[in-house]
Amino acid sequence: MQTPADVLIEALPYFREFYGKTVVVKYGGNAMIDETLKEQVMQDIALLHYVGIRPILVHGGGPEISALMKQMGHEPTFVGGLRVTDAATMEIVEMVLAGKTNKSIVALLNRQGAQAVGLSGKDANLIVACKMRSSKGDLGYVGEVAKVNPGILNLLVERGYIPVVSSVAIGPDGESYNVNADHVAGHIAAAVGAAKLVILTDVEGLYADYNDKSSLIVEMDVQRAEEMLRTGAADRGMIPKLEACITAIEGGVPRCHLIDGRKPHALLIEIFTDQGIGTMVHA
Repeated sequence: MQTPADVLIEALPYFREFYGKTVVVKYGGNAMIDETLKEQVMQDIALLHYVGIRPILVHGGGPEISALMKQMGHEPTFVGGLRVTDAATMEIVEMVLAGKTNKSIVALLNRQGAQAVGLSGKDANLIVACKMRSSKGDLGYVGEVAKVNPGILNLLVERGYIPVVSSVAIGPDGESYNVNADHVAGHIAAAVGAAKLVILTDVEGLYADYNDKSSLIVEMDVQRAEEMLRTGAADRGMIPKLEACITAIEGGVPRCHLIDGRKPHALLIEIFTDQGIGTMVHA
């Protein structure tokens, strides 16, 4: 029977390994909707902060965007899994992500005693994007990351703040772009030299065969990740997450993790226990 002291002793090597290091967390899925899970994720982030780790939180907010669009009389349209984002939709996206959702997360973190600061990609030119081209048609203001300028993030974490970044980016002429939050997290992790990228999902991790839940892949290298993308073996929802892992690893991040955000305190289990959870992708 493991005692509370045993739990802390098991965590000690990880406290030591990650002290002073940056960990980027992509926050999404059911953990953004369920109120209990929301609070647990914020507790986890605050604990990381108080043991000397430097967390950066990146978030999207697809369901919230769709809900507000419908309230305002706009029907969401998707092409190849991407939201078609005309000028009116982009205003709603920015309103939700950089406003309501971002500030709600900041408030939740502050309630846990952590000092959080909300940012969008437009702040200090943090995320510069270009228009995404698609063979399936014009997606409007859907962008892909061209550059990350991490100076504002480095400044905040060095001063003891937790940056909370929404996936709204700025274009070359000052226009706003809607960018996939997984991709943003991968690029930010590379830009800040993170020790880990952790992506919260709504499944246990990556499966070799999505229909066979016993086929969970516990550990894989980036070459296998690229092969799964190339052959179509990765489930559609996992494609941007795997792409984010590859971006981060190619940018020098040693390890990336796809973990089940529905599991209570999943972040702490992954970072501070010997067994961990989910799928680890490494170089």
